[in-house]
Formats: sequence, C-alpha cells, structure tokens
Amino acid sequence: MRGRWTAATAAALVLVAAGCGGGGGKSGPSGTGSTKVEVFSWWTGPGEADGLAAMKADFEQQNPKIQFVNAAIAGGSGTQAKAVLASRLQNQQPPDSFQGHAGAELLDYIKAGQIEPLDSFYDQNGLRQAYPQQLLEQISYQGHIYSVPVNIHRSNVLWFSPAVLKEAGISAPPKTVAEFITDLKAVKDKTKKIPLSLGAQWTADHLLESVLLGDLGTDGYNALWKTGADWSAAPVTKALQDYATIFGYTNTEAASTDWQGAAKDIVDGKAAFNIMGDWAYGYFTGSAPNGLGKKLDTDFGYAASPGTDGTYLWLSDSFTLPKGAPHHAAALSWLKEASSQKGQDLFNPKKGSIPARKDGDKSLYTGYLAWAFQQWQTDKLAGSFWHGVVANNKWHTDIDTAVGLFLQNKNVGTLQSALVSAAKNDAS
Repeated sequence: MRGRWTAATAAALVLVAAGCGGGGGKSGPSGTGSTKVEVFSWWTGPGEADGLAAMKADFEQQNPKIQFVNAAIAGGSGTQAKAVLASRLQNQQPPDSFQGHAGAELLDYIKAGQIEPLDSFYDQNGLRQAYPQQLLEQISYQGHIYSVPVNIHRSNVLWFSPAVLKEAGISAPPKTVAEFITDLKAVKDKTKKIPLSLGAQWTADHLLESVLLGDLGTDGYNALWKTGADWSAAPVTKALQDYATIFGYTNTEAASTDWQGAAKDIVDGKAAFNIMGDWAYGYFTGSAPNGLGKKLDTDFGYAASPGTDGTYLWLSDSFTLPKGAPHHAAALSWLKEASSQKGQDLFNPKKGSIPARKDGDKSLYTGYLAWAFQQWQTDKLAGSFWHGVVANNKWHTDIDTAVGLFLQNKNVGTLQSALVSAAKNDAS
C-alpha cells in the first residue's frame, strides 16, 4: 500500500478530512448549543475500530451535546494518516485531537509548536498518579507532558499456526533467533506453507526491530538509540545478517497486502509464523464483521518473538491537543474519555492491548492479554523504534528508506551503512 501512495491521493484525503472537521460553533458541553469534536486516528481495522466505537459510545453518553466526528484514515501503523495530518497541520486545519505514538514520534509536533502541553489537564484529572512513572517520563519533553496514552502494545510477539508447526515437526515455538531460522527452514523443506508471512513494507521494519532485540539483547538494543551508538559494530552486523536470512523465508507477494492479510495467513493455516504487534490478537479473536472469531491454542498460538522473552518491546497509542483546535473544550472532554479507566477498559480488550493506566480492571484481560498484563509488570522494557518510542520522525523515515532499498537489493552491507548514517544524522 505504501507504493501506491501518491501526492494526489494525499491531497484528496486532506480535503475530505478537512471537510469532516468543519468550523462549527464554539459552544462547549455546558453551552446552550451543540458542538462537535473531530478525532483523527488510523483506527479503521479489525479490533481497533471496535475499540474506538466502544469509547465513542461511552463518550457520547457522557457528553450528549458533543457530536463525535470519526476522522480515521486507513493504513497500517498510520502510514497514510500521518501524511494527511502533516498537510492539515501545515495548512492550519488541525483536527480537535489526533492520535500519535507516545515518545519521540511527537517531538516534531512539539518543536513546531503544533500541540499544547497538557500539564494542567493531568493535574486536574489526577493522571500523574494514574500512569506509570516510566511512561510519564517517556511522553514528557523539557518537563511538560504532551499526550494522553490510551494503551500499551507489545511489538515483539510471534504468532504461529499450531497445525503448520505440527506438520513441519516443530514441537514448540523457537526461543532464539538461531532456532527460528532452523524452524523456518523446516517449514520450507517439509510443507508447502509460507514459513514467515509478511505484509506491506512497514511490516519489514517491524520485523527488523524484533530481530535486533533478539540478537542484541535488551541493553544492546536500547543502546542503539542513544547518542553516539555504534551501528557499525559486529553484533549489529550479525543481527542484520540474521534479518536477511529470515527475510529469505517470507512470502513473495508480501508488498501487496497490509498486516491483516499477513496475520490471517496464520489462522487460515497458510503460514507457520508471523511477527506482529499484539493488535493481531484483537483481530484474531474479535467477532465478525471486523474480527475473525478464532480460538487461541486451536487456530493460533503466541510467544515472545525469538530471543526476546523477558523483554517488553513496547509502544503506546496516545491522543494530543493541537494548537488551534476548533473545539477546544470538546477536545478536552475527549481526552478525559481517552485517559479514563472506563474508557481504556472499554477500548483495550477489543483492540488487543492493555491499559496505560495502572488501575485497569485485570479481570477483563484474558487469554493473551492476561499474559501481557503480567509481563508489563515484570519484564525489562525496550521502546519500539518503528512505532515511535525511541526514534524521531526523520530517523524513522531514514530507517524505512534503508529497509526499502534492502528489500530491493538484499545487501546487508548497504543496509548497515545506511543505518549508520541514519543514526548519525537523525539521533535526538
């Protein structure tokens, strides 16, 4: 889908999205008239759309005079939505609130003066006590908080087909990168199934972060995102060589589909493995029409991605308050919903994530989510680079460009050189 994205498409979507925002009156929830709140996100897929709908219903019940305008734009990992958002902000047509990944991804908006600090909002709603301190530190810049996290996702999850693993003679999911490569070869040699399903280019970036973490370990991975990190080191070379080997076992039609198609190959028995974030769980288990209605341990299984057990490669979806939001008071009402215990407990079980707040109702999180809930409390932490935690937007883009070239030439040396340059030019 990335390859089909054009400037003309972006411009058309900007006009549509801007039309959704409208001007509207300034009357707030306590005024005499009604108002609206335009919420911009990329939550259109299975699980996430259901979760957003649940929050929307509660928001409208709590705020009957505010019309909720869903300005979501499809595209895995926000690849298309971010392009539309950038155009809207540049043209001073912001939505009332927009989704962004907590962490370094928001730095460009902050430095450009495009979003407001939320310190007083946090104080008024008791949120400094509701969120984990480590998370608050990650979403702060120069002592100010700029976003409201809705959830915690785990990036490093290995999804697998029990039936295909049995057919290949594999008794358990691989625990190391070396075992993973051995198992991929077994699937290729003994079955006619896809060893590792992949989707659009961003899913190759997503795969890269799990392989780096699996080979380098938590400390080695985290060190890559610090000033002066040595991306030319031999351990990084080894990890990239493993990445190239693993990539050789992926499906050739990968670029024609997004993450949902690649994940569906698992439960359809067409592929053995898929490395994707835990939003896949909401897709697998959710009800029709958005979910697949599949059963854990029968249609699919899960494990930490190879070599990463004991480390939570995390990311967090969050919402912001843009400067010049047309309906400022309504936007704050939306942020209150997104930050509330009820809102997060309505959203996350459907999305396939756990609450960002510390006081979520643990009983609501079953199956995979019960494991994730517990792991978040005990695992070492590493931030996802693809999903905005540790790499700013330019660094993110430079890595994506390097991966895109690798997908064409499969040259590890060229990939590593590009990653070295990206780190030197873009680290913040």
